[in-house]
Amino acid sequence: MSYLLSAAKLQTYHRCPRAYYFRYERRLEGSGFFGSTVLGTSLHQALAQIYQDWHYQDPIPGMDWIDYCWNQQITDLSPSQIVEGRSILRRYYHAFIAKESSMRKPLAVEGRIQGSLRVENLEFVLSGRYDRIDYLDDGLELIDYKSAKEIDNTDKEEMDLQIGLYYLALEQRYRRNLRRMSLLYLRTGEKICFEATPSHRQRVQSLIGDMAVELRRDQRWIPTPGDQCDRCAYARYCPAMRSQPEPLPEDARPARGLQLVLSI
Repeated sequence: MSYLLSAAKLQTYHRCPRAYYFRYERRLEGSGFFGSTVLGTSLHQALAQIYQDWHYQDPIPGMDWIDYCWNQQITDLSPSQIVEGRSILRRYYHAFIAKESSMRKPLAVEGRIQGSLRVENLEFVLSGRYDRIDYLDDGLELIDYKSAKEIDNTDKEEMDLQIGLYYLALEQRYRRNLRRMSLLYLRTGEKICFEATPSHRQRVQSLIGDMAVELRRDQRWIPTPGDQCDRCAYARYCPAMRSQPEPLPEDARPARGLQLVLSI
């Protein structure tokens, strides 16, 4: 059996093992997580089509190709969203396609990547999604499209963990090293790049080793108090926040001696 591990779950464990225990081991309800907006989803699908379906016989597609791909993805959008999305993609075209001598074909577009790691006789399956994977001269670049209106305040340690997970998975899948992970903000045309190195892989391996000890032997899930406690959905159950924490709700999943299945 395998333990499915995503970047989001690894980041939760890094922030606080006890919060991870409440959320993933006992399956307590927490804060809501909002998926992509309809407009954001359509933009991602149009960009996937732009790169995946272009014939690459000509070095650069024209704006008519961008408009064609966008028009395939507007069924569920309002008139104002259609106009806004077209404007965003045209800005993207001028910033990232038209200025290049050619549009290079990506290694992969819009998919899922998996790798594996065995620790403490447990097999961890590393799973994550990507928007695009590009070739570099010395490795690979993973690109994540962002459709938010504002640039995220990216936590460096959590970004390092995400890079490390993808480093491991891409190395196993393609036998190439991840050299760069880039966040591409569609509304502003800004691209923020993070270097990827073997140290990112080593950090993830170390953290997964700690998790394996919890799963295999300790089962303590020690809380990590910090700024995140003020907005933690599980504070009332946590011994670090209350001297007499509330009992877990009756519908919580029963504690198990060993869980063998986690998921980005």
